[in-house]
Amino acid sequence: MLANYGYQDASGSFVITIDTDKCNGCGACAVACPADVFTVLDEDPNDPLRDEPVVVIGKEEKIRLKYTCSPCKPTTDRPPLPCLSACETGAISHSW
Repeated sequence: MLANYGYQDASGSFVITIDTDKCNGCGACAVACPADVFTVLDEDPNDPLRDEPVVVIGKEEKIRLKYTCSPCKPTTDRPPLPCLSACETGAISHSW
């Protein structure tokens, strides 16, 4: 299942998508994220049948993604986002 966290306003759409089918709940993205956007939960609030941990983005964090993630956004000659690099399963994507 794709879990979308973020918002849309006049300046664009700012969404982080976590593919919960790929996410193994390891928490590597949470450790790598300097803005502490990610949280590991023992149970998936969107999938009551899931028995494994999963990474989510809290309500307070998702309304500020444009600003909290902007220091990490890649530009010319910059490394990929820390959360994307840390996620070995490729479960995370950004819309912007």
